[in-house]
Amino acid sequence: MNFTPFIQLDLTEPLMRAVEDLGFTEATEIQAQSIPIIREGRDMIGRSQTGTGKTLAFGIPAVESVDAGSRKVQVLVLCPTRELAMQACAELRKLSRYRPGVRPEEVYGGVSMQRQIYALQTGANVVVGTPGRIMDHMRRGTLKLDSVQLVVLDEADEMLSMGFKEDIETILKETPAQRQTVLFSATMPPEILRLTRDFQHDPAMVEIDKKQPSVKAIRQTSYNVPALRKMDALNLILRYHDPKLAIIFCNTKKTVDELTEYLNSHGFGAEALHGDMKQPQRTQVLSGFKSARTNLLVATDVAARGIDVENIDFVINYDIPQDPEYYIHRIGRTGRAGKSGTAITLCCGRRQQWQMNDVAKIAKSDVRQAPLPSPEEIRKAARERLLDEASALLAEKTREGGDGFPCGDLADSLIAAGKEQGVSARDIVAMLLERQVQPLENLPDIPQEAYSFERPYGRTSAKPLPSQARRSRADRARRDEKMSYILLNVGKNQHVMPGNIVGAITQYTGISGNEIGRIELFDDRSLVGVPSEKTRQILEQLRSFKICGQKASAQMSQGLPSKARDSRRDREYGGRGHSRAPRREQGHRDAR
Repeated sequence: MNFTPFIQLDLTEPLMRAVEDLGFTEATEIQAQSIPIIREGRDMIGRSQTGTGKTLAFGIPAVESVDAGSRKVQVLVLCPTRELAMQACAELRKLSRYRPGVRPEEVYGGVSMQRQIYALQTGANVVVGTPGRIMDHMRRGTLKLDSVQLVVLDEADEMLSMGFKEDIETILKETPAQRQTVLFSATMPPEILRLTRDFQHDPAMVEIDKKQPSVKAIRQTSYNVPALRKMDALNLILRYHDPKLAIIFCNTKKTVDELTEYLNSHGFGAEALHGDMKQPQRTQVLSGFKSARTNLLVATDVAARGIDVENIDFVINYDIPQDPEYYIHRIGRTGRAGKSGTAITLCCGRRQQWQMNDVAKIAKSDVRQAPLPSPEEIRKAARERLLDEASALLAEKTREGGDGFPCGDLADSLIAAGKEQGVSARDIVAMLLERQVQPLENLPDIPQEAYSFERPYGRTSAKPLPSQARRSRADRARRDEKMSYILLNVGKNQHVMPGNIVGAITQYTGISGNEIGRIELFDDRSLVGVPSEKTRQILEQLRSFKICGQKASAQMSQGLPSKARDSRRDREYGGRGHSRAPRREQGHRDAR
């Protein structure tokens, strides 16, 4: 990453003082290129990955541009999530420290409207918020946008993928036509380009690391783990690597809660973060993570979007993200500002390993496969860390000098007692160190036979007994009676597999994988069984979603095709020209 001294950007004196107070002396590449363009009043499109300093890139010229004597809203910043809005507003407050009269305020859902209304009515001239809550205030008449001079769309691609397109268009239409519009996005999908054509005038383009995502400083590793022992496998991985500060990503809220409960019951300090939590609780969790009181944060993608926490050394994909872009966003939480970091992904079965290979290829990432660490390797790593820490303390004490260690008297007493009992000083030190390593004796034991992915789709090679087969068929028949079927507009031609479908549906709807029934793949369609009582809810939540990075849609189907209707399948489920029978999959369970 290239850096430019802030003093070369000719900032005004109040902004230069604020930047120095924040501890910054050099601007990142996105900041150095964006700040002069925004200060000129030009529309701009900024394309840059997470962690490159986009908030200061628009925050510095935004605070400079405000007429501190006016109490009307002059700058509007739209963010996809509450957390990102809070963080962006906090940065703007720090930047406006030496500009009395500049008042940034955040507005987002999940908290009382009254406090926000009061802040808006008493002179907020910079507003940072989520599209939904901005629209609420516009409808109530508590937010007027007729004096807005600068609009910033932060993480625009994420806002569009979350379904805020119409809200953004409505908000922009309520601002003056001659306003300045600045858009930041990690990716440039067609929807972003349409937005720029409709609402920007001759925008300047700033692209940072266009050809290569900013993952160069991140060590990326994947582990093949048993599907039925996934949490225990994560237990071993965490004890082996011993991260100081890590985010663990899951695809569903339910998995976040279950994994957090498991980690806390096994001696880890973990906190959950997802959209069902109340805002005060989410704020408390983030505060604990930022201050390192909690070292493990288990979160969904949407909840963790825009989290700006320094010194995250590990990102762990407990579930593989369905969209390769999310993989880049996830691992971009570590390895920031020139520091190194580690990204780990858990894969259950061959299908997920293939899926991970596709994600790595699209993300242009070099992901190394590694075997699950053994208990012996974990104990060895723990002893090495203990030795490194002790050596570092000794080196630090040697540099500082002084009269010795505070517990020197206690050490003398222990050595004296040891002499009386015939115990050497070496054995006393070994005894004390062993107390630090002892908790590692209770490690999960995952035998080789637990790795069901060594057999295709997690099935055993042994044939079931006739009675078991009959019972299995009867269970499936009873299950099918309680199912309705939805039709997805993706299939084999889009390289979609049952595991991808299960992952996408659980991610977007929150239902568990066990609730998903039979899946049939056609060339350009897929038929999926879902619980009848939840069909309406599932279709509503799948109005806009992605599978394997591709936009998909869902609609109600008339049911599962029977053998008697094989000749009509092409017309009803696969479209014209599909002469082959569909691929039937019962073995998608290992993908969860």
